[in-house]
Amino acid sequence: MKIIFSRKGFDSGSGGAASPILDGRPISLPIPATKNSATTYSELGIGDLVSAATRGRIDGSHLCHHDPMFVQDGRCIFGQCDSAQSHLANQAVGNGDTFIFFGLFREETTGEKHHRIFGFLEIEEVIPVRAISNEARSKIAAFKHPHLIGDRGPSDTIYRGHGIAAGKDHAELRLTVEGGPLSLWRIPSWLRETGLSYHGAAERWLPNGNLKSVARGQEFVADVGERTEPRHWLEATKALIRS
Repeated sequence: MKIIFSRKGFDSGSGGAASPILDGRPISLPIPATKNSATTYSELGIGDLVSAATRGRIDGSHLCHHDPMFVQDGRCIFGQCDSAQSHLANQAVGNGDTFIFFGLFREETTGEKHHRIFGFLEIEEVIPVRAISNEARSKIAAFKHPHLIGDRGPSDTIYRGHGIAAGKDHAELRLTVEGGPLSLWRIPSWLRETGLSYHGAAERWLPNGNLKSVARGQEFVADVGERTEPRHWLEATKALIRS
């Protein structure tokens, strides 16, 4: 089994700000889109939040890349393409694996920026967009998923399955250590044993058990095999997200 730490939502490079935490609930702001989108921030009900986060630079009328997409009945649709999808394919990510979505957020009281987990997707289907059936396309297209809009490339892939966004900013879902910097993460002990793709350099794994995460990149894969400790961590993390 593989656990994929998947960076999504606003950050300094995409959107130029942190996503907000509102009344104790982390709200991941989808990155801005210039094409292949049929959804504005206002349509998602977050136009005011985007305008406030960017000080009016981006407003509710802007198109956004609404992905991952958490839909009714605890389902999630997520698309990936290009080099990030090639990495997932090379790591043999597929059914039975789990995406753990994280992003850049701003503490509600202090304003401190940090990385935190905000959702998950248990993969039940992996669908190459160019090979998708008309029936499956029509079901996903009803949600206006951006990876089914426009001229999609040969690498575009849809992942579907059970998935939920966090409803509360639990301290245990925070990755960045207290006081930062952003790239310094508090990690579960098992992660040092399994390793994490793009984090092969020994100097990233610090003696105090923390990890100096890479500045860029989207999909970081931990192959946990049959180990029980990562599975216990995953179930506990999903329970926090659901609560």
